[in-house]
Amino acid sequence: MGTLALAAKITHVPSMYLSEMDGPHKGCRDAAIAGHREISRRCRELGVDTIVIFDTHWLVNSGYHINNAAHFQGIYTSHELPHFIKNMPYEYDGNPGLGEAIAEAATEAGVHTRSHSDTSLTLEYGTLVPMRYMNEDRHFKVVSISALCTVHDLQDSATLGAALRTAVEENYDGTVAIFASGSLSHRFAQNGVSEHYLHKVWSPFLEDFDHHIVRMWEDGDWETFVSLLPEYADKCHGEGFMHDTAMLLGALGWDKYQGKAEVLTPYFGSSGTGQINAVFPL
Repeated sequence: MGTLALAAKITHVPSMYLSEMDGPHKGCRDAAIAGHREISRRCRELGVDTIVIFDTHWLVNSGYHINNAAHFQGIYTSHELPHFIKNMPYEYDGNPGLGEAIAEAATEAGVHTRSHSDTSLTLEYGTLVPMRYMNEDRHFKVVSISALCTVHDLQDSATLGAALRTAVEENYDGTVAIFASGSLSHRFAQNGVSEHYLHKVWSPFLEDFDHHIVRMWEDGDWETFVSLLPEYADKCHGEGFMHDTAMLLGALGWDKYQGKAEVLTPYFGSSGTGQINAVFPL
């Protein structure tokens, strides 16, 4: 019998990598990096062996997919923002057995999910950026799940999250953490003015509503949040249409979840988007 030990909504902004580099932006994302390192510390303390990431940079147009290769290694440059993340080396170990167990449980629950262990699929930066700061010593195995789901229902993603928990607790002998890797509002700054929005949210409306959502999380008002989620994802440009968040909440109990979020990295703007690191207690 396995254990789901830690759950979190995390940022993966590429300016975290830029923050490492000498130049005018050095240190600009120290708070976000510190939040990742604190999550890593807690995972180690809890005995976590595998991190499962719902990655809003892995776009899929049909079905649900899990990258559960045995090993990941490469040099990554972002296609979207090659001036932010370029030539970033990575190497992590995977967990094929866990990925297969999750896919089987989700499919059995009615959400057809494919696992890919014998694959040339690489990792996207929704996984790579957090792992750079949480897993530089390859302490944790990594499983990545597609969460930029273009034609999918949020309820199906919640069902996948619930199935993941079933797979961990009934078919896995180990300890797992899950991360929804994505922003709150995700309206990128307009081309031509993006430099002015490196530390800002695109509009006061989006920023105000993001703060409203974070207060719901801190108050544990999950029934209201879940009811708002489809419209919030649409009107506030939720990253990955908020499928990462639906998966996370599905694993926690959806509108029946009782916990209150603990904010580790306070809400901040980045290139127009709204970002946070927050732990969802189990």
